Amino acid sequence: MSMSVIRAAEIKIAEAKKNGLVKGPVHLGVGQEAIAVGVSKNLRNTDRIFGAHRSHSHILGVDNDLHKLFAEVLGRNTGFSAGMGGSMHLASKSKGFLGSVPIVTGTVPLALGAGLASKLQKSGDIAISYLGDGATEEGVFHESLNFARVSNIPILFVVENNLFSSHMHMSLRQPLNTINRFAKAHEIETKLVDGNDVVEIYRTSSEFIRKMRLKPEPYLIEAITYRWFGHVDWREDIDVGVARSKKDLLNWKKRDPIKRLSDAMINKKIWTIEKQHTLDSKVDELIDENWEKALKDDFPDRKSLLDNVYKYD
Repeated sequence: MSMSVIRAAEIKIAEAKKNGLVKGPVHLGVGQEAIAVGVSKNLRNTDRIFGAHRSHSHILGVDNDLHKLFAEVLGRNTGFSAGMGGSMHLASKSKGFLGSVPIVTGTVPLALGAGLASKLQKSGDIAISYLGDGATEEGVFHESLNFARVSNIPILFVVENNLFSSHMHMSLRQPLNTINRFAKAHEIETKLVDGNDVVEIYRTSSEFIRKMRLKPEPYLIEAITYRWFGHVDWREDIDVGVARSKKDLLNWKKRDPIKRLSDAMINKKIWTIEKQHTLDSKVDELIDENWEKALKDDFPDRKSLLDNVYKYD
Protein backbone atom coordinates (compact mmCIF):
# COMPACT_ATOMS: atom_id res chain seq x y z
CA MET A 1 0.00 0.00 0.00
CA SER A 2 2.90 2.37 0.75
CA MET A 3 3.94 2.66 -2.89
CA SER A 4 0.38 3.35 -3.98
CA VAL A 5 -0.04 6.07 -1.35
CA ILE A 6 3.21 7.76 -2.35
CA ARG A 7 2.28 7.59 -6.05
CA ALA A 8 -1.18 9.03 -5.49
CA ALA A 9 0.14 11.76 -3.20
CA GLU A 10 2.68 12.94 -5.76
CA ILE A 11 0.18 12.91 -8.60
CA LYS A 12 -2.14 15.03 -6.43
CA ILE A 13 0.70 17.48 -5.81
CA ALA A 14 1.56 17.54 -9.53
CA GLU A 15 -2.03 18.40 -10.43
CA ALA A 16 -2.16 21.13 -7.79
CA LYS A 17 1.09 22.62 -9.06
CA LYS A 18 -0.17 22.61 -12.63
CA ASN A 19 -3.38 24.32 -11.52
CA GLY A 20 -1.49 26.97 -9.57
CA LEU A 21 -2.63 25.88 -6.13
CA VAL A 22 0.91 24.96 -5.08
CA LYS A 23 3.23 27.95 -5.37
CA GLY A 24 6.72 26.58 -4.75
CA PRO A 25 8.61 24.12 -6.98
CA VAL A 26 7.97 20.40 -6.51
CA HIS A 27 10.42 17.68 -7.53
CA LEU A 28 8.45 14.50 -8.05
CA GLY A 29 9.64 10.90 -7.96
CA VAL A 30 6.67 9.16 -9.56
CA GLY A 31 7.99 5.83 -10.84
CA GLN A 32 10.70 5.61 -8.16
CA GLU A 33 8.52 4.60 -5.19
CA ALA A 34 9.98 1.12 -4.75
CA ILE A 35 13.34 2.40 -3.52
CA ALA A 36 12.25 4.33 -0.44
CA VAL A 37 9.59 1.77 0.44
CA GLY A 38 11.95 -1.19 0.14
CA VAL A 39 14.61 0.46 2.30
CA SER A 40 12.21 1.94 4.87
CA LYS A 41 10.72 -1.43 5.79
CA ASN A 42 14.07 -2.27 7.42
CA LEU A 43 14.43 0.92 9.46
CA ARG A 44 13.54 1.93 12.99
CA ASN A 45 12.59 5.33 14.37
CA THR A 46 16.00 5.87 15.94
CA ASP A 47 17.89 5.48 12.67
CA ARG A 48 19.06 8.74 11.05
CA ILE A 49 17.65 9.31 7.55
CA PHE A 50 18.49 12.14 5.17
CA GLY A 51 16.97 12.99 1.80
CA ALA A 52 17.59 15.52 -0.94
CA HIS A 53 15.33 17.68 -3.11
CA ARG A 54 13.16 14.78 -4.35
CA SER A 55 12.20 13.28 -1.01
CA HIS A 56 8.43 12.94 -0.71
CA SER A 57 8.84 9.17 -0.93
CA HIS A 58 11.67 9.13 1.61
CA ILE A 59 9.69 10.86 4.33
CA LEU A 60 6.42 9.04 3.58
CA GLY A 61 8.34 5.78 3.71
CA VAL A 62 8.87 6.26 7.45
CA ASP A 63 6.11 8.75 8.32
CA ASN A 64 2.88 8.20 6.42
CA ASP A 65 1.27 11.43 7.64
CA LEU A 66 -0.19 12.64 4.35
CA HIS A 67 -1.83 15.59 6.02
CA LYS A 68 1.53 16.98 7.14
CA LEU A 69 3.07 16.54 3.69
CA PHE A 70 0.17 18.19 1.91
CA ALA A 71 0.05 20.99 4.47
CA GLU A 72 3.76 21.64 4.01
CA VAL A 73 3.56 21.74 0.21
CA LEU A 74 0.58 24.09 0.52
CA GLY A 75 2.46 26.33 2.96
CA ARG A 76 0.19 25.65 5.95
CA ASN A 77 1.43 25.86 9.52
CA THR A 78 0.46 22.25 10.20
CA GLY A 79 3.07 20.91 7.76
CA PHE A 80 6.19 18.90 8.51
CA SER A 81 8.19 22.14 8.71
CA ALA A 82 5.35 24.38 9.90
CA GLY A 83 4.73 25.58 6.35
CA MET A 84 8.16 27.21 6.15
CA GLY A 85 9.98 24.61 4.05
CA GLY A 86 7.75 23.62 1.19
CA SER A 87 8.40 20.51 -0.88
CA MET A 88 12.18 20.39 -0.46
CA HIS A 89 12.70 21.09 3.25
CA LEU A 90 11.05 18.19 5.05
CA ALA A 91 11.72 16.64 8.44
CA SER A 92 10.11 14.20 10.86
CA LYS A 93 12.47 13.81 13.79
CA SER A 94 10.24 11.40 15.71
CA LYS A 95 10.38 8.97 12.78
CA GLY A 96 14.11 9.37 12.13
CA PHE A 97 13.83 11.52 9.02
CA LEU A 98 16.19 14.33 9.95
CA GLY A 99 15.95 16.44 6.86
CA SER A 100 16.00 17.06 3.14
CA VAL A 101 17.46 20.07 1.33
CA PRO A 102 17.69 21.21 -2.31
CA ILE A 103 21.47 21.71 -2.21
CA VAL A 104 22.95 18.83 -4.21
CA THR A 105 24.81 16.47 -1.81
CA GLY A 106 24.04 18.91 1.02
CA THR A 107 22.78 16.13 3.29
CA VAL A 108 25.39 13.50 2.40
CA PRO A 109 28.02 14.72 4.91
CA LEU A 110 25.23 15.33 7.44
CA ALA A 111 24.21 11.69 7.19
CA LEU A 112 27.86 10.75 7.52
CA GLY A 113 28.12 12.73 10.75
CA ALA A 114 24.92 11.20 12.07
CA GLY A 115 26.31 7.74 11.33
CA LEU A 116 29.54 8.60 13.15
CA ALA A 117 27.53 9.79 16.16
CA SER A 118 25.61 6.52 16.17
CA LYS A 119 28.86 4.57 16.14
CA LEU A 120 30.32 6.58 19.03
CA GLN A 121 27.09 6.17 20.99
CA LYS A 122 27.10 2.41 20.29
CA SER A 123 23.37 2.62 19.73
CA GLY A 124 23.17 0.14 16.87
CA ASP A 125 21.40 2.77 14.81
CA ILE A 126 22.44 3.50 11.26
CA ALA A 127 22.40 6.43 8.86
CA ILE A 128 20.72 6.49 5.47
CA SER A 129 21.78 8.91 2.75
CA TYR A 130 19.46 9.13 -0.25
CA LEU A 131 21.00 10.82 -3.28
CA GLY A 132 20.69 10.90 -7.04
CA ASP A 133 23.16 10.08 -9.79
CA GLY A 134 23.88 13.77 -10.32
CA ALA A 135 25.00 14.12 -6.71
CA THR A 136 27.80 11.61 -7.29
CA GLU A 137 29.54 14.23 -9.43
CA GLU A 138 30.07 16.49 -6.42
CA GLY A 139 33.39 16.25 -4.60
CA VAL A 140 31.85 15.89 -1.15
CA PHE A 141 30.27 12.59 -2.19
CA HIS A 142 33.67 11.06 -2.84
CA GLU A 143 35.10 12.58 0.32
CA SER A 144 32.21 11.07 2.24
CA LEU A 145 32.78 7.62 0.76
CA ASN A 146 36.43 7.80 1.74
CA PHE A 147 35.73 8.97 5.30
CA ALA A 148 32.95 6.40 5.74
CA ARG A 149 35.31 3.59 4.75
CA VAL A 150 38.40 4.59 6.73
CA SER A 151 36.29 5.35 9.82
CA ASN A 152 33.93 2.37 9.43
CA ILE A 153 30.76 4.42 9.74
CA PRO A 154 27.38 2.62 9.70
CA ILE A 155 25.89 4.45 6.75
CA LEU A 156 23.97 3.15 3.77
CA PHE A 157 24.30 5.30 0.66
CA VAL A 158 21.21 4.78 -1.50
CA VAL A 159 21.82 6.13 -5.00
CA GLU A 160 18.61 6.54 -7.00
CA ASN A 161 20.08 6.43 -10.48
CA ASN A 162 17.32 7.69 -12.76
CA LEU A 163 19.92 8.45 -15.46
CA PHE A 164 19.24 12.19 -15.53
CA SER A 165 20.83 14.98 -13.56
CA SER A 166 18.22 17.66 -14.07
CA HIS A 167 17.87 17.48 -17.90
CA MET A 168 21.17 15.92 -18.91
CA HIS A 169 21.49 12.20 -19.55
CA MET A 170 24.25 10.32 -17.78
CA SER A 171 25.94 9.40 -21.06
CA LEU A 172 26.75 13.08 -21.54
CA ARG A 173 28.23 13.47 -18.06
CA GLN A 174 30.12 10.29 -17.22
CA PRO A 175 32.09 7.64 -19.14
CA LEU A 176 29.95 4.83 -17.65
CA ASN A 177 26.28 4.73 -16.74
CA THR A 178 26.65 3.14 -13.31
CA ILE A 179 27.69 4.57 -9.97
CA ASN A 180 28.73 1.53 -7.92
CA ARG A 181 32.24 1.72 -9.35
CA PHE A 182 32.87 4.62 -6.96
CA ALA A 183 32.01 2.44 -3.97
CA LYS A 184 34.35 -0.29 -5.23
CA ALA A 185 37.16 2.25 -5.52
CA HIS A 186 36.77 2.92 -1.80
CA GLU A 187 36.48 -0.76 -0.85
CA ILE A 188 32.82 -0.32 0.10
CA GLU A 189 30.54 -3.31 -0.42
CA THR A 190 27.93 -2.42 -3.01
CA LYS A 191 25.15 -3.91 -5.08
CA LEU A 192 23.48 -2.80 -8.29
CA VAL A 193 19.73 -3.46 -8.12
CA ASP A 194 16.58 -3.00 -10.16
CA GLY A 195 15.15 0.16 -8.63
CA ASN A 196 11.67 -0.76 -9.81
CA ASP A 197 11.64 -4.09 -7.93
CA VAL A 198 10.58 -3.43 -4.34
CA VAL A 199 11.31 -7.00 -3.26
CA GLU A 200 14.90 -6.90 -4.50
CA ILE A 201 15.46 -3.54 -2.83
CA TYR A 202 13.95 -4.80 0.42
CA ARG A 203 16.13 -7.92 0.45
CA THR A 204 19.33 -6.09 -0.45
CA SER A 205 18.84 -3.31 2.08
CA SER A 206 17.79 -5.86 4.71
CA GLU A 207 21.06 -7.75 4.25
CA PHE A 208 23.22 -4.62 4.36
CA ILE A 209 21.39 -3.09 7.32
CA ARG A 210 21.60 -6.32 9.32
CA LYS A 211 25.37 -6.37 8.78
CA MET A 212 25.70 -2.70 9.70
CA ARG A 213 23.93 -3.13 13.00
CA LEU A 214 26.28 -5.98 13.93
CA LYS A 215 29.46 -4.31 12.70
CA PRO A 216 29.65 -0.59 11.82
CA GLU A 217 30.77 -0.08 8.23
CA PRO A 218 29.41 1.59 5.08
CA TYR A 219 27.49 0.07 2.19
CA LEU A 220 26.12 1.44 -1.07
CA ILE A 221 23.07 0.44 -3.07
CA GLU A 222 22.69 1.69 -6.62
CA ALA A 223 19.08 1.43 -7.75
CA ILE A 224 18.42 1.93 -11.47
CA THR A 225 15.07 3.64 -12.02
CA TYR A 226 13.36 6.39 -14.01
CA ARG A 227 11.18 9.33 -13.01
CA TRP A 228 7.97 9.72 -14.97
CA PHE A 229 7.85 13.46 -14.53
CA GLY A 230 10.67 15.76 -15.50
CA HIS A 231 13.17 17.44 -13.24
CA VAL A 232 10.66 19.77 -11.60
CA ASP A 233 6.87 20.13 -11.44
CA TRP A 234 4.39 18.21 -13.61
CA ARG A 235 6.10 18.39 -17.01
CA GLU A 236 7.51 15.26 -18.67
CA ASP A 237 10.57 17.05 -20.08
CA ILE A 238 10.60 14.97 -23.25
CA ASP A 239 11.43 18.05 -25.32
CA VAL A 240 14.33 19.55 -23.37
CA GLY A 241 16.90 16.76 -23.17
CA VAL A 242 18.72 15.04 -26.00
CA ALA A 243 18.09 11.58 -24.61
CA ARG A 244 14.69 11.76 -22.88
CA SER A 245 12.02 10.71 -25.34
CA LYS A 246 8.37 9.72 -25.27
CA LYS A 247 9.37 6.22 -26.33
CA ASP A 248 11.80 5.84 -23.44
CA LEU A 249 9.22 7.12 -20.99
CA LEU A 250 6.58 4.69 -22.23
CA ASN A 251 9.03 1.79 -22.02
CA TRP A 252 9.89 2.67 -18.43
CA LYS A 253 6.22 2.97 -17.52
CA LYS A 254 5.89 -0.68 -18.51
CA ARG A 255 8.26 -1.36 -15.61
CA ASP A 256 5.93 0.40 -13.15
CA PRO A 257 7.01 -0.89 -9.70
CA ILE A 258 3.46 -0.86 -8.35
CA LYS A 259 1.93 -2.80 -11.24
CA ARG A 260 4.84 -5.24 -11.26
CA LEU A 261 4.30 -6.08 -7.60
CA SER A 262 0.54 -6.36 -8.02
CA ASP A 263 0.83 -8.58 -11.12
CA ALA A 264 3.42 -10.81 -9.43
CA MET A 265 1.20 -11.33 -6.39
CA ILE A 266 -1.83 -12.01 -8.59
CA ASN A 267 0.16 -14.60 -10.56
CA LYS A 268 1.13 -16.31 -7.31
CA LYS A 269 -2.53 -16.18 -6.23
CA ILE A 270 -1.82 -14.20 -3.05
CA TRP A 271 -3.60 -11.13 -4.42
CA THR A 272 -6.54 -10.46 -6.72
CA ILE A 273 -7.61 -7.80 -9.19
CA GLU A 274 -10.60 -7.13 -6.97
CA LYS A 275 -8.37 -6.49 -3.98
CA GLN A 276 -6.26 -4.15 -6.09
CA HIS A 277 -9.33 -2.14 -7.09
CA THR A 278 -10.41 -1.95 -3.44
CA LEU A 279 -6.95 -0.77 -2.43
CA ASP A 280 -6.91 1.88 -5.17
CA SER A 281 -10.27 3.22 -3.98
CA LYS A 282 -9.08 3.29 -0.39
CA VAL A 283 -5.95 5.20 -1.37
CA ASP A 284 -7.97 7.72 -3.39
CA GLU A 285 -10.20 8.37 -0.38
CA LEU A 286 -7.18 8.77 1.87
CA ILE A 287 -5.59 11.28 -0.51
CA ASP A 288 -8.76 13.36 -0.88
CA GLU A 289 -9.47 13.37 2.84
CA ASN A 290 -6.01 14.60 3.81
CA TRP A 291 -5.80 17.10 0.95
CA GLU A 292 -9.08 18.73 1.91
CA LYS A 293 -8.01 18.82 5.53
CA ALA A 294 -4.73 20.52 4.63
CA LEU A 295 -6.51 23.09 2.45
CA LYS A 296 -8.54 24.22 5.46
CA ASP A 297 -5.47 24.77 7.65
CA ASP A 298 -4.05 28.21 8.37
CA PHE A 299 -0.96 29.78 6.87
CA PRO A 300 1.87 30.67 9.26
CA ASP A 301 1.41 33.94 11.12
CA ARG A 302 3.17 36.82 9.37
CA LYS A 303 4.82 37.69 12.68
CA SER A 304 6.74 34.40 12.51
CA LEU A 305 8.42 35.28 9.20
CA LEU A 306 11.81 36.04 10.75
CA ASP A 307 11.63 33.63 13.68
CA ASN A 308 14.05 31.13 12.14
CA VAL A 309 16.28 33.58 10.26
CA TYR A 310 18.09 35.42 13.01
CA LYS A 311 19.22 34.32 16.46
CA TYR A 312 18.89 36.87 19.21
CA ASP A 313 20.79 36.71 22.50
